[in-house]
Amino acid sequence: MIFGAAALVAVGAAAFFLFQTEQQIATLKSTLRAFDLRAREATAALADLRVAQEAYVAEGQGTDFWMPKVASLHESITEKLATLRQSPASGGARTALDDAAAIVADFGNIDRRTRDYITGDQKLMAADVIFAEGGEAATNAARQIETARLAEYQATDLAEAALRKKEALATGAAAAFAVLVVLVLMPRPRVDAEESGVTGLSILPTNAATSAPATAPSGAPLPAPRIPVPQTTVASRHAIALKAAASLATDFGRVRDADEMTRLLGRAATLMDASGVVIWLGTASGTELAPMLAHGYGAQALSRMPRVPRSADNAAAAAYRTGQMQIVLARPGGTAGALVAPILAADGCIGALSAEIQGGGEASESVQALATIVAAQLASLLPNAAEQPEIQTRTAARH
Repeated sequence: MIFGAAALVAVGAAAFFLFQTEQQIATLKSTLRAFDLRAREATAALADLRVAQEAYVAEGQGTDFWMPKVASLHESITEKLATLRQSPASGGARTALDDAAAIVADFGNIDRRTRDYITGDQKLMAADVIFAEGGEAATNAARQIETARLAEYQATDLAEAALRKKEALATGAAAAFAVLVVLVLMPRPRVDAEESGVTGLSILPTNAATSAPATAPSGAPLPAPRIPVPQTTVASRHAIALKAAASLATDFGRVRDADEMTRLLGRAATLMDASGVVIWLGTASGTELAPMLAHGYGAQALSRMPRVPRSADNAAAAAYRTGQMQIVLARPGGTAGALVAPILAADGCIGALSAEIQGGGEASESVQALATIVAAQLASLLPNAAEQPEIQTRTAARH
């Protein structure tokens, strides 16, 4: 119950944290939308301000209308910039807005000079100031406002990314804690007390469980204790087979002559439950397979074994051609099954290992794996063994 309550608290805390961060993200986006709207309004007002000032010297336009219009727009833009300078979250946006406010204030000075020129009937000088200085000031102010707007977008994106990262961490931590609680609360298999009393881990001697039955105080014999029969699990069987294969592979690495290799073939045949094992070695031309060593066959039987052409229609030739294991399934009441594993070297397939398997074991993955391991070990031995005079003699004698 304590672990379950702790898991609920962790999940609830993560949910509350997610709710708070989502609220913060919503506030950031709302503030950004408001800032963007005010910035666009200020930019549009600057464009109107520039046009209104240029109307001072336009033909057919009167200054009585446009001068108050420029003053009104200038005041509105100053107020908008003051509002924008209070809301930005980034230092870059605040700096750009300060520059824009300074430029707008300078535009007011330019406008006063322009009015003085117009009042003094110097329209040419007024036009020069309007188009050279006034237009440039309005353009620069609009550029600074746009810079502030982009800086605010970047700052908001970074803040949202940081909050999203915190959300992911909180969610992952809560999920991990919940999984841990589930694993802790998961029911475990119970061990019977009677069985635990006769296992190899018991501190009592083994024969204590099989000794003569004790008698009750009344003299009546107690019922004989139940002794469980140990059963080999699949995992233990695989472990035994793997250990035997490892030992066999190690001994193959120590082979020095044909007699040792023949004895190891016998061990491999025992592990695979094979009645006979033959090592086939490809000829120098690669067109045939010749029997080299065997276990489970007499010397005469080995000498009578013909060479197998590479193109022959049988399992040994197929394994030699394709470099893949061939499986011949046993027939009920007929021939036994067989496995043929290719002996693969760096230059390709150099031979094959064939084994006649008893009891339908050819379909067993363990037997197939063992045949592959033995063939792999032979791949490193056969090219070297063919150069030794003793091996060559033994091979020739058996042909």
